[in-house]
Amino acid sequence: MSVGENIKKRREAKGLSQAELAGAIGVGQSYLSQIERGTKTASIQLGKQIAEILECTLDELA
Repeated sequence: MSVGENIKKRREAKGLSQAELAGAIGVGQSYLSQIERGTKTASIQLGKQIAEILECTLDELA
């Protein structure tokens, strides 16, 4: 499973919309969508923010 797929799976499991997660990490919903689809790569810093909100580690997203 790709990083983007893992983010989407964990986001949905927490009941968050793309817009909610995007707002929490300070990016646009379309950018988060691109990360989830694998067309954009998140920076390490952004990955850390996503992991914190989704209550997991970076390794668990990889």
